[in-house]
Amino acid sequence: MENVVIIGTGAAGYTAAIYTARAQLNPLILSGQLPGGQLTQTTDVENYPGFSDGVLGFDLMDTMRKQAERFDCRIRSNTVMSVNFQNDGPQELTLDSGETIKSKVVIISTGASPNWLGLESEEKLKNRGVSSCATCDGAFFRNVPICVIGGGDTAMEEATFLTRYGSKVIIVHRRDEFRASKIMVDRALNNPKIEVSWNSIPVEFLDVNEGKVTGLVVKNVKSGEQKTIECGAIFVAIGHRPNTEPFKGAIDLDENCYIKSEAVNTSTNINGVFAAGDCVDHVYRQAVTAAGMGCKAAIDAERWLEAQ
Repeated sequence: MENVVIIGTGAAGYTAAIYTARAQLNPLILSGQLPGGQLTQTTDVENYPGFSDGVLGFDLMDTMRKQAERFDCRIRSNTVMSVNFQNDGPQELTLDSGETIKSKVVIISTGASPNWLGLESEEKLKNRGVSSCATCDGAFFRNVPICVIGGGDTAMEEATFLTRYGSKVIIVHRRDEFRASKIMVDRALNNPKIEVSWNSIPVEFLDVNEGKVTGLVVKNVKSGEQKTIECGAIFVAIGHRPNTEPFKGAIDLDENCYIKSEAVNTSTNINGVFAAGDCVDHVYRQAVTAAGMGCKAAIDAERWLEAQ
């Protein structure tokens, strides 16, 4: 029987591990298929406190891992396939190896994954001018045209934010109207640095051969005509999906499959199960906020165990 099992090893998971390990709870981390989470797939991180010159995303996560291991936190590469949660536990987790483990407490920090278009050129240019996070990467693209793909609130927010850096921002949308809220649409359309390419779908990201973004080929869905939009960066803003598939039916999720958690603490509807990071947070989605939630989840878990 484990005291604490932490599912996921992003900023939230590693922080929860550091805190629970220092509390001598001997936590076990299940890292899953992407140890370190999304940040391991990014390059420079300039907005995480404590690194005046920035830090590579992989290096930041590797440092967190080593810090957790310093306190004898155990890390396994297994993926959780299904769970059997019950109030006050023990909680059961079935792994990809077929093994079932039990734990008094579970902290879910499985994160979320951005939705992508699925184009081959998009995949090849990720982190070379293609991004899904304006807050993370916008400052790298100053005084160049920037494309934003999407039509919801996220796309409007990303486009408006990116006007701080880009010479102009072109929103590429497949329809002739946005699905975003009116206030977000008005804010974007009233910004003189924002243009819109209506009824347009991306066809190809340019230029793979150069190893950086130089433009975006789009197709008009009504006329079939194609054109190239010159730009130095492309931000895909078509939403995120939380990595919560194994927990469906076992824990309360909202309509978008994010885990429902208490506003003040990290408790879920199951006593002894806590959640932190991007699998809960669909608003901020930053490494530093995820780390803060991981800290909260560890403290909540420790206090819950003491109360038992």
